Amino acid sequence: MATRGRAKRSREDDYKFLPLKDAVLCPQQRVNLLGVVTEVGLPWKTKGTDYVCTLKVVDESYQTPAVPVNIFALRPEALPKVRAVGDLVQLSLIKMRLFDGEAYALFDKMHSSFALYEGKASVNLRPYQVSSKFNRRDIVIAKDLIELLRAWQLNFRLNAGVKEYLLSLKEIKEEGKWFDLICKVLLVYKVSENEHVLFVWDGTDCSPLCIPNKLEDEEQNPLPLQLEPCLSRDNLCTFPCEGTVFRVVVKQEYHNCDLSLLRCGGWVKFRNIVSKVQSGMWYGAFSSTSRITLLSDEDNMVLLRLRDYEEGKSSHLQLSTFPNLSSVTDTDYGDVPCTTLMSLLRHSKVNAKFKCVVRVVAILPWRVEDFYSPVTHKHMLRLTLEDSTARIHAFVFDKDGEKFFQGHPSVEELTVKRDRLLGITANDSGVENNTTSRNPPWVECCIKSYYHRKDDPWGSRQYRVFGTTIKV
Repeated sequence: MATRGRAKRSREDDYKFLPLKDAVLCPQQRVNLLGVVTEVGLPWKTKGTDYVCTLKVVDESYQTPAVPVNIFALRPEALPKVRAVGDLVQLSLIKMRLFDGEAYALFDKMHSSFALYEGKASVNLRPYQVSSKFNRRDIVIAKDLIELLRAWQLNFRLNAGVKEYLLSLKEIKEEGKWFDLICKVLLVYKVSENEHVLFVWDGTDCSPLCIPNKLEDEEQNPLPLQLEPCLSRDNLCTFPCEGTVFRVVVKQEYHNCDLSLLRCGGWVKFRNIVSKVQSGMWYGAFSSTSRITLLSDEDNMVLLRLRDYEEGKSSHLQLSTFPNLSSVTDTDYGDVPCTTLMSLLRHSKVNAKFKCVVRVVAILPWRVEDFYSPVTHKHMLRLTLEDSTARIHAFVFDKDGEKFFQGHPSVEELTVKRDRLLGITANDSGVENNTTSRNPPWVECCIKSYYHRKDDPWGSRQYRVFGTTIKV
């Protein structure tokens, strides 16, 4: 067994595994370890030619803090691909180091090797991934230790002390809250050299927010449909139809990893991100203490998220039973199943009809006197509609406008209809209270999509409200 100092290694030492409690006392020495993986960091590129990622490992002898292992390789595909937190890693000829009094291990591509094993109890002792320099005879040597470590970790809580910070998107209720999030990466969007936006999803819906702007703001400063520059249709078509697509903003000053190495469709755990609100939409932001941990598709927490999504999927598809659905509107298609706005955006046919449950978060023009043109003798309005999946602009035009407002009501009647639709309250004197936040009701709405320009079908798809009436 290796000891302190620079004692000469013997051939016999090459086949000994040190408990972590002993390995951390052997700075500058090469050791062999077998441990349980508790965390997998996102790879990044060094200033040279290498790629590096960090695994954190524990064993029965040493659990707090987990020991970081920095693993280097010439190519990112040569780095360890841990299937699930809790799997075992066998590390040979790695060098122990100290930094600020804390021990860590350094894996170099010239001398070190690794092997990954399933962490769950099994008769299978074959590794599912090995590095190029791994010696297969080490599997036989590690056999007894693998079985012991598998048995020990059955009662070891990998996430002890962390669960209280873990939230799903539906549990985010207040701005400025620090939390952890397990989610699937849908898209890595580069805003600038110093900022990325990660589009992620966990199968749940963010809670709706109050709308902070005044009605008159819509003319000069309209509510955005999304927080980032316009996404392509190809990007939108990769997003799920149910569940909120959540934005996580990562600035370079807070993260030095190569975000382009994040696998779209892969699962991650964000540690210590903060909830933010902009233009009535939730997003997450990184800080200097935030971290990304890679998760396998087979990770227990990932499987739990997917199971919860599948169990709740029927409620997404039956939006007519939405628990907060108001009676503000009526539609001509009462028996037609509802769909989400993301389904509408992703629909393969341009000319199509849908029924959705939405909130009307903005209207243009905002003055009821301008809803009907005495010149064209037609209604012409633009509504901004949202649900938990997307925001769109939808027009109310001509005969559909007459049905929407039930003919040509007076200014007073129109004001009541508009206020009910947009969640506008009135103070005791009856003056519109447009300076405070609004909480629009959830309403059923029929929407048709159509070509704006027939020579440009994909870039000019627009939406129009039809078959819908505002009740008084």
